[in-house]
Amino acid sequence: MLVLGEKYTFTKLELERLNKKFKKIECMTYKDEDPDMIIEKISSILDSDKYTIVLLNTKARVDNKIIKFLTHIKFDEKFGEVRFMDIEHFLEEFLHKCYIPRDHTDLHYLNSIKKYTPFQYAQKRAVDLFGIFWLYVFSFFVMQKSKKRIEKESPGPVYFKQDRVGYMNKDFSCVKFRSMNTDTEFFNHYTQKDDPRIFPWGDVMRKRRYDELPQMINILKGEMHLMGPRAEWNQLVKEYEEEIPYYAQRHIVAPGITGWAQVMYPYGENVEDSRQKLMYDLYYIKHWNIGLEFKIIWKTAMVVLHKKGV
Repeated sequence: MLVLGEKYTFTKLELERLNKKFKKIECMTYKDEDPDMIIEKISSILDSDKYTIVLLNTKARVDNKIIKFLTHIKFDEKFGEVRFMDIEHFLEEFLHKCYIPRDHTDLHYLNSIKKYTPFQYAQKRAVDLFGIFWLYVFSFFVMQKSKKRIEKESPGPVYFKQDRVGYMNKDFSCVKFRSMNTDTEFFNHYTQKDDPRIFPWGDVMRKRRYDELPQMINILKGEMHLMGPRAEWNQLVKEYEEEIPYYAQRHIVAPGITGWAQVMYPYGENVEDSRQKLMYDLYYIKHWNIGLEFKIIWKTAMVVLHKKGV
């Protein structure tokens, strides 16, 4: 794959995933240079190895000569079968996330993210009710153990309740197993690596998602789904929207206990992490189907069973 330009910067995690899909990834910086020099560079790279995709990842104006050269590549047998892709479609096809421009020059993604249809919603509720029945059966002893370990390791309430933002940007009271000490003076909106607030069993619960199990109550009340965007604290949402003004777009559907962003990206530690996870949330909403729902269930199960992380 030849990446032309730097409109989007791939994360380390994304490069690791792409290296499993492509034999070689070559990145070429595109600047306002002499068109003939750029054509020579592209031709030299394509001559050196077999590239199946040329990724158009630039927001700079492309000269007519370069466009003509790129279109003629398909007719040149020495280059083989070359596919051209823009970064928006590439991210959705290969990394399963929606591209969001940082400079807010293109807002078309706001039009493509829509609510579930009545039929989709009915399917999701069927999955919710069927899923939490079996989730309760299989997690009953884990929940009992969690209650005892919380009481033993960290004095205070077993459950943690907090106002979270849900469907149509409305707050609801989300219930979880408490995973942090109540007597700590350290405060941060974001969970840090080796966070001193988290007691030992709390750390286990977070890694295996046990702390989310009480949210089955929220699902029964219709405030959440089994799968969906993470339910975020309303105070954090206000902060996110200062940096990510389109953040509320994820609230056109109800949140979930687990979701596409949760299984595809690690715990967030800053606003940039929240932006990355939002791109996965928007992909989930845009491309929702039963197959994706069961894929999330499988990936979540791997996390819970400690077989595979993000």
